[in-house]
Amino acid sequence: MNKNSILGFLLIAAIMVGYTVWMTPSAEEMAQKQRVQDSIAAVNKRRQFKADSIRKLETKAVARQMEQAAETPQLVESEVSASYSERKSRYDVFANSAVGSDKTYVLENELVKIEIGSRGGFIRNVALKDYQTYDSLPLTLFNPQTTELGLSFFVNNRAINTSGFYFHPARTDSSETHLIVNADRQLIFSMRLYADAGEGALDRTRYIEYLYTLESDNYMFDLTINLVNMQHIISANTNYIDLNWFADLRKQERSADQFSGLPTIYYKYYQDDVEYMDENDDEIQDIKTKLKWVSFKQRFFSSTLVAKNSFDNGTLKVFTKQNPASDRYLRSMQAQLGLPYDKSESIAIPLQFYFGPNQFYGLKSYNIGLEDQIPVGWGIFGWINKFIVIPVFNWLGSYGWNYGIVILVLTLMLKTALFPIAYKTYLSSAKMRVLKPEVDELSKKFPKKEDALKKQQAVMGLYKKAGANPASGCVPMLLQMPILIAMFRFFPASIELRQQSFLWATDLSSYDSIMNLPFDIPYYGDHVSLFTLLMTVSTIMYTYMNNQMMGSQTQQMPGMKTMMYLMPIMFLGLFNNYASGLSYYYFLANIITFGQMFAFRYLIDEDKLRAKIEANKKKPAKKKSNFQKRLEEAARQRNAKR
Repeated sequence: MNKNSILGFLLIAAIMVGYTVWMTPSAEEMAQKQRVQDSIAAVNKRRQFKADSIRKLETKAVARQMEQAAETPQLVESEVSASYSERKSRYDVFANSAVGSDKTYVLENELVKIEIGSRGGFIRNVALKDYQTYDSLPLTLFNPQTTELGLSFFVNNRAINTSGFYFHPARTDSSETHLIVNADRQLIFSMRLYADAGEGALDRTRYIEYLYTLESDNYMFDLTINLVNMQHIISANTNYIDLNWFADLRKQERSADQFSGLPTIYYKYYQDDVEYMDENDDEIQDIKTKLKWVSFKQRFFSSTLVAKNSFDNGTLKVFTKQNPASDRYLRSMQAQLGLPYDKSESIAIPLQFYFGPNQFYGLKSYNIGLEDQIPVGWGIFGWINKFIVIPVFNWLGSYGWNYGIVILVLTLMLKTALFPIAYKTYLSSAKMRVLKPEVDELSKKFPKKEDALKKQQAVMGLYKKAGANPASGCVPMLLQMPILIAMFRFFPASIELRQQSFLWATDLSSYDSIMNLPFDIPYYGDHVSLFTLLMTVSTIMYTYMNNQMMGSQTQQMPGMKTMMYLMPIMFLGLFNNYASGLSYYYFLANIITFGQMFAFRYLIDEDKLRAKIEANKKKPAKKKSNFQKRLEEAARQRNAKR
């Protein structure tokens, strides 16, 4: 570098230093700037507090609106005797429909039996014909006394909710109240809410219609809401009308299972992901964007309302009543969904209902993401279940075997697939056992704490000469973990195991009680599950055998050794109340692992392995890699700082 270049660099540096000094604010300017920033922060804090307060008020207001929307007109006996003019002052053009007789119409196909009430014109009960409750009662999805669905809108400043008015079948010439879908056919049934044509008369040209279309062998059916000549009745400033749906879900299973998801609302954004609400606490969600479907989801069954187009918005609420009227009460679900309204003479809003089981491929066949309600796990765990475990499990189930046998065969297949990984793990443990005497000698050679680095380097040098890697046993174990966790998610959520018996277990989706206790043990329960006991005992035995194989490694971590024995005891309380099929699977996995260990002991001759290790020691030392050099240098630096 010549003299001119050096001079140029010095000049540039001087200019930069001078500019920095010149631009640095004074102490007074810094104080003023800080005061301005503090003022801005205070204003922003007040704004944020105000915004949070507004949001809380809006949430409470929405909750009140939903409660009011769910309330149907309470037509007491005096309402029947009220004059037409009195009813008209309350209900306007629906005064005649405010009174009537409540009839029940039954629609039935091969899978479901649906009861529709003339009051509200909506489904008040759904029974799944192929399923029963845990105590052998007909399986109905919700309480028929409390469920309701209705449209909310304004007529001349009067709030109208159709769930409290009386609908009429479109076919007035038919007296049939029980209709069955013939094979390979469709059943079309219509309920209409007519406007008034004067006192005691209905105008059959102006109505709101619920048009039901059922197929013979499908849990999904169409519900088309038709608004005919309502443009001069519904308030002119209406852009959308609210569809209010409320249901008290009923208890279907003997026990809940948190691994498979507790009752809550699932919903899918239009052309986007599926989300769900809190499974334990009360919650309300005010959704401003479009929705594709909303589902009142239980562990094994769902009641789902689907928009063939989309819902404009939605307010969803889940809560638990403090004093339910029924001992079969489970949880309450409520949805207020916005339906588009364009003031036309004839408006058709195409919807669909799904009332049925949470069977993975059955839900997936509708191609709208309904299968995402089944908690099979996230990420790689979900992929393993969706693309490996579920297809294999369904394939095995198609042979008509008992599901206890299906789980046994599935476990054998998985353990066979993981056999090479398990072999690698055992081989690594065998090498550690062979080298244990020499490692113990190094421990005696470096007994002091300050010689820990030297001891570590000597042990690593020994492993390297012998061709052993202490970490090689960890990698195969890590490769097995995704499958173990995937199975942990799969079994509790599998409806195929529901009410399937095996040996002493009457229901593989619930606990297998062999003894009922006269008292309740905290974190355990009031019964004894045998599969859970077998799983716990076998896990403790496996832990003991594994510690014996690992040798010096577990001796160096006594705290970890104790934790390994405590974990099965903790799982004893956790698994005692949940799916026996899961405990049965882990018990089988442990038993098969014991068999593999005995096979490995036969296949791996430790004398030959020792001879191979001794031969490896005599080979020329391999050149250290750059990575290994960096690790050793980092260890030396840490030791120097101590």
